[in-house]
Parts: sequence; structure tokens; C-alpha cells
Amino acid sequence: MEVFLKSFPDTRYTWGVFAGLQEVCILLEGRPVTIHSIPEGSLFRTNTPVMNIEGNYLDFGELETAVLGCLCQASGIATKAARCKVACGDKGLVSFGARRMHPAIAPMVERAAFIGGCDGVATLASARLIDEKPVGTMPHTLILQIGDTVEAALAFDEIIDPGVPRIVLIDTFQDEKFEAIRVAQELKDRLSGVRLDTPASRRGNFRTILKEVRWELDTRGFDQVKLYVSGGLDTDDIINLADTADAFGVGTQISSAATLDYSLDIVEIEGEPVAKRGKCSGRKDLLRCRRCMKDYVVPYGEHRACDCTGELSSVFVKVMENGKLVSDFLSARQIRAHCLDEVAAIQKDIPPKIFLGLV
Repeated sequence: MEVFLKSFPDTRYTWGVFAGLQEVCILLEGRPVTIHSIPEGSLFRTNTPVMNIEGNYLDFGELETAVLGCLCQASGIATKAARCKVACGDKGLVSFGARRMHPAIAPMVERAAFIGGCDGVATLASARLIDEKPVGTMPHTLILQIGDTVEAALAFDEIIDPGVPRIVLIDTFQDEKFEAIRVAQELKDRLSGVRLDTPASRRGNFRTILKEVRWELDTRGFDQVKLYVSGGLDTDDIINLADTADAFGVGTQISSAATLDYSLDIVEIEGEPVAKRGKCSGRKDLLRCRRCMKDYVVPYGEHRACDCTGELSSVFVKVMENGKLVSDFLSARQIRAHCLDEVAAIQKDIPPKIFLGLV
């Protein structure tokens, strides 16, 4: 059987990020099946196989729905996170989407977001899953209960472990510029950053607000204070603000990303190619040229040359044989690094707006 994607959920997408492989392997471990797959975190295009499962259908067919569920949602989230990371460039990106998901699946959501390019996640369970430290800021509730932004910041600074960066929300009660100045003057060099989560109804020109806050902080010698931005952000918002903000917290747009609708279909039985209508039969291989990053789908075992004369090699690796894993799982950080390397190789010098299909 072959896992395959015919089309992306958005016409602006030209590539996706493959995620969920580790969960599929855990699901099928111990069953007499062999799995070949592109590595988790790899980029792929439509109409290319991303996984092959070989075995007696009755040994794994009952888990067909679960296999697809593991891959479809995780890949959709990882793809959206990668797109947000492209929009950010070298600026920070934190997954804030756990509160938009049922807590039972929040760790999966944030793992996929991290694999796709987020620099950190905001919840403890998710951070433990990927062996990273959670990141975040002080909450609005603290400021509301204490009644003043500066007093809340001082209380936070007094109680919270010194190793936690002091990032203060400045949009709760008053104008962001004046709140930023007040907080910086009180915390001085202990202040790591300020976060603007300004409601859309109060934003006006958000970019101008950010530039004004930056100016006022720099003028007073607080150039070390970073500007964190959150609140309903998508890729076009990030691109518009990337030269004025230092980091972005993105929630719903990543955690509720459209799934990638893979199919899992029989393509070969007892060595004979066979497939349903609309599907090419026979086991296939995915060859990639590392010089031009062009992909070729060929019958399994066939070799060919790239149009650019670069060397082609198979993207597929064996991850399970007869129900036994043949290699250790990579860490989430290693998978993320692989994903970012592949994005950089495909993007090259293409501007983010064009690379993301936003123009």
C-alpha cells in the first residue's frame, strides 16, 4: 500500500512537510509489516508517494484509518508551521496553539508545530514530549488581578525563577508605548521583552504601533528589549511585521491548520501492479536531485538521470522490517533541523511572499 497526496488544501501551497511517521511506527510495531518512507520532516510535492507499507493486508488493514489520522493532521500542522517560519525569516516563532486544541492531542499538535519550524512550544506536556524547555510570557490574568502592568511585572520578577525570561504583556490597560516605557524603567536590564497582543479592534496600524514602541525603547537605552507579537497572526501578517518585531506567537493558524488529505491505497498484490481507478499501479520510488531539488517518481528499482545532469538518489529509507524498527527515532530537534534544511534548499533566494504563493 502506498501513502500519497493528490492535492494540497490551499492552492497557494506547492510543498508540504511530512510528519507523523514516529506515531505510525509505534502503531504498527510488532505487526509483520515492512515500511519504507521519506524521513519525517522531509518536504514533498503532490503526486509523489511518501510511504510504502508491505505485508498481509489482514495484519494491518484494521489500522488503515488510524495510520492516515496520524499522518494527515500532523503533516498539515507541520506544513503550516514551516510556512510561518519562512514568513518569519530569522525572527523567533513560538507555538501558542495548545489552548485551541483538546488537551489530549495538544502535545501531538505542538510536536508537529516544532518539527515544522517553531522555535518553541508553550505547554509543559508538549515541551516534555520534544525534550525542550517551554517558553511563554506572563498572562493577562496576572495583570488584571493585580490591577497594574508594572506592579504585575514586579511581582512576576520577584517570584518566578531567574532563568525564565521576563517578557511582559503591555496591552492590558493602557497605551502600548507608555506601558513599555514604564515597564522598562522599572525592570531595567532584567526585562527581556514586551509582548503586544493588542486586540484587532484597537490595533489601527499595528506595524506603526510596533515601530513607535521600538523607537521609544531605543531612545531610552532599552535596545535589548525584544518585541513579541501575537493575536490571530497568519503568514501575511508575519511578513508585514517581520522587520519591526523580534518574535511571533502563532496559535490558531498553526494548531487548526488544514489537514493534508493523504490516501492509503493498494498498488501491488503478490508482485503484480494493481490499483483502483485514478491511481497509478505498482510500487514506486521517489528520486531527488540535491543540486536542483527536482523530484522524479519512477517504478521501484528504475534509475534515471536528472534533467540538470545532477545525481539522483532515493528519498525513501527503510524504517521497519517485519514489525521491527531498523533504526532509532530521531529527536524532535533533529527532525526540525532536517525540515529547515530542506526548506532552505528549495527556497534558495526566492522572497518569502513568492515562495509562499502570497503574491
